[in-house]
Amino acid sequence: MTSLTIGLLLIVGLVVMVLIGMHIAVALLATGFVGIWILRDNIDLAFRLLGMASYNGIADYLFATIPLFVLMGILVSISNVGRDTFEVAEALLRKLLGGLGVATVAANAVFAAVTGVSIASAAVFTRVAVPEMGRHGYRLPFAAGVVAGSSVLGMLIPPSLLLIIYGVLAEVSIGAMFLAGIIPGLLLSFGFVALIMLLARFRPGFVYADPQAALSRQKQDGKTLTWMEICKKLVPILALVTLVLGGLYSGFFTPTEAGGVGAFGALLIALVRRQLDRPRMWQVLYQTGLVSVAILVLLIAAGYYSRMLSIAGIPNAIAMLVQDSGLGPYGFLLIYVVIVLLMGMILDSTSILLIMVPISAPIAQSLGFDLIHFGIITVIAVEIGLLTPPFGISVFTVHTALADPKTKVEQVFLGTLPFVLVMALSLLLIAAFPILSTALL
Repeated sequence: MTSLTIGLLLIVGLVVMVLIGMHIAVALLATGFVGIWILRDNIDLAFRLLGMASYNGIADYLFATIPLFVLMGILVSISNVGRDTFEVAEALLRKLLGGLGVATVAANAVFAAVTGVSIASAAVFTRVAVPEMGRHGYRLPFAAGVVAGSSVLGMLIPPSLLLIIYGVLAEVSIGAMFLAGIIPGLLLSFGFVALIMLLARFRPGFVYADPQAALSRQKQDGKTLTWMEICKKLVPILALVTLVLGGLYSGFFTPTEAGGVGAFGALLIALVRRQLDRPRMWQVLYQTGLVSVAILVLLIAAGYYSRMLSIAGIPNAIAMLVQDSGLGPYGFLLIYVVIVLLMGMILDSTSILLIMVPISAPIAQSLGFDLIHFGIITVIAVEIGLLTPPFGISVFTVHTALADPKTKVEQVFLGTLPFVLVMALSLLLIAAFPILSTALL
């Protein structure tokens, strides 16, 4: 049996192990260990490489970015910044067609610029925006769909944990990945806004339970805020965004320093708002450690798995196969995106990156793709998986946080379908026009 055959069998084995419920890190480590042992017929080498991967995999100063941005996101989440952002957006955009839906997208986009985690956005805005939209006559499945759809902005608008993980796996600059995510993130945001307004105009029955009553109530009812109240609610979040992203993009901060400054700023906001007592502080630190360690262990496992793939010659073999088949770069890209979308129906986003990027990034580079551009395509394709059944983790997060037990998860999936279509169109545009992701580099 050739090394290539063994490597392919191990990839199939990895997917099977994940599907039957084995933790992705354990599956990656087991696959990598067994693969190196068999391919080199040397169990000592497998153990030595495992030790090297465990230390060298996360020894770089750059990896401090992960716990710092996670800490910043959790502190922002408990400070009621999401609620305040939505209230301001509601007051400013309420009278537009589908105004509360537009407000939800706008608030999610701002919230995404400091949290970087889709699940946090989905949980926060399900509790804040869905009840308010329901009170104004929106159909709850549509309201939940708006929250689930716009929550994926947290994975694209920087800082984003998925962009950090991709940058580490593909060995590209995390700062460059953050810059590359800005225009696609804005493109998705404006696409969602246009979608909501068009649906409210031409398919009001999809948006409102009673379109006439809802439109009438929209013009009369709703919160009004003074400019002083708007400034009070927005200044903390805008100051934090300006501090972190401004310092990062101007070159004043490295990504790690930006994470540290952002975490400190988020801590000050939580303290000033008196949202951080001793039990809650312990919970913040516990959650930060839990999420950060899980991600770092996954990255160690992915690095070990990547070494096994290199020893088996999988990336080179697939690159040669693509070149010999005559598919060309975009033929490869089409097949790759389809595979990622199919995996998104059964696996979470991090698992998809850990399995696919070590295989696909060297192939994409050999075919002439810019790995920054390829990374944005990958993250958007993975994001679509957050909204597609049967897994759809963002949809299940929204459904779990809903106060209305009558709304079924199938209805939430239906509400997110238009947003999936907008994301697919954005993916096509970004794939066809790389300048949309590389213009700011």
